[in-house]
Amino acid sequence: MKKVPSRGKQRRPGGRSPGPAESPREAWMRAALREAEKGAAEGEIPVGAVVVSPEGKILARAHNRSVTAADPTAHAEILALRGAARRAGNYRLTGCRLVVTLEPCPMCAGAAVIARVGEILYGTPDPKGGAVSTLYRIASDPRLNHRAAVSSGVLAEECAALLTSFFRSRRAAPSRHAGCHAGLKEVP
Repeated sequence: MKKVPSRGKQRRPGGRSPGPAESPREAWMRAALREAEKGAAEGEIPVGAVVVSPEGKILARAHNRSVTAADPTAHAEILALRGAARRAGNYRLTGCRLVVTLEPCPMCAGAAVIARVGEILYGTPDPKGGAVSTLYRIASDPRLNHRAAVSSGVLAEECAALLTSFFRSRRAAPSRHAGCHAGLKEVP
């Protein structure tokens, strides 16, 4: 007897089955994960970010573009904050949330504080560069003029798995950056 696939159970893009109703935080993190997957497909470190309005609408989304843009500041968080500020018409994103798959670095944490986001929500910690919980606590530093709430762990396993898979495949492949300094010219 031939098995007929059930039509009652829908599949999400990427082959994930929907579980019980997702919380808004999980939905936002899934949007950030989709951005991270786009980055991985472009050869970027797979980090994705979205900025969410106080009403819960995604204002901007981005993934890392440092390699493709040849720009060390083109992190997902910076690009998402820029997009949200343009859309809002104001660099202050008061009450907004920055949702990112990996704990922000010092640059991105600082940008979130300057943008005055209300919360930084990240998926997985960054033991080598995390600047809101792991190595530093920039977003909650009382010496700064603004602080943001920090939450973590939303879809942490999926966020960590994407990064682990990316770096495992990079270690297995020949280096793209062999001799990358050969083309650099000294500036007088």
